[in-house]
Amino acid sequence: MGVNGWIPPSKLGYFLTHEHVMVDFIEAGKISKDRYNIDEVYKTALPFLTDVRKAGCATMLECTPAYLGRDVQLLQRLSKATGLHLVTNTGYYGASKEKHLPEHAYTETAEQLAARWVREFQEGIEGTAVRPGFIKLAADKAPLTPVQQKLVHAGALAHLQTGLTIGIHSGDGAAAQEELKILQEHGVSPEAFVWIHAQNETDFSIFSEMAEAGVWVEFDALKTDNHAQYLKLLRYMKDKGLLHKVLLSQDSGWYYVGDPGGGPYRPYTELFNAFIPALLRNGFTQRDVDLVLKRNPVEAFGVRVRRAD
Repeated sequence: MGVNGWIPPSKLGYFLTHEHVMVDFIEAGKISKDRYNIDEVYKTALPFLTDVRKAGCATMLECTPAYLGRDVQLLQRLSKATGLHLVTNTGYYGASKEKHLPEHAYTETAEQLAARWVREFQEGIEGTAVRPGFIKLAADKAPLTPVQQKLVHAGALAHLQTGLTIGIHSGDGAAAQEELKILQEHGVSPEAFVWIHAQNETDFSIFSEMAEAGVWVEFDALKTDNHAQYLKLLRYMKDKGLLHKVLLSQDSGWYYVGDPGGGPYRPYTELFNAFIPALLRNGFTQRDVDLVLKRNPVEAFGVRVRRAD
């Protein structure tokens, strides 16, 4: 589900699963669209999205959630201008010591929060026709706080009503394990769970444990200076026969609300222009590349309810 409606799997092409166009890190209670000029953001982001489209990317998940700078009208406008499929999200960001959570996240039940997110999928976001294509949640390192736990419970309930995949920014592997347990308590299959920022975990055995359970393991902060780390991560997963559970992205961008001109904007093209060639020079095949960047994202983010056996 993209910002312009349903996207046929055959049109998804190469797929970046974790990027940002605009982010506002001010606390939830102060977030406002009055803090930026949408035309300035559009003009700033447009050439970067055009460049990655030319580099071969067809689809990008924009992972900025509500109360952190999500603007679906901006994304829809950029998608139409570039021909790049952009996918937005529903859900709340409970990491960073919960500073990006609205007050009602504390007072409402998991069922009430889930109903908000389901409504965005069924009716559109903020009075628009734009619908979310996945659920974005976030938690710090384990153990999860009560409200972070509640967000995961709500995410499970929303998945069972919408079929939207649940991507969770997780502070460490132990947090991801705790999140998986909560999802399974609701009968949600691990196949519906994307472990975001898995590269921050140093115990590689947790990657294989989670992937073997069915979780999608996302390495999503690829940069110019960490190719060696990412080659090691992908080699480990390939050697374990688990490349079919790997997602890869860059966490690039973005227009930083509050900085003059949006601050420095990191391009989205590193993976295409430099890292894919590095993979092919280091024992990975074109089939491996297509698996991670084409087939896996289609399987991971297809909208369908996935219940545990």
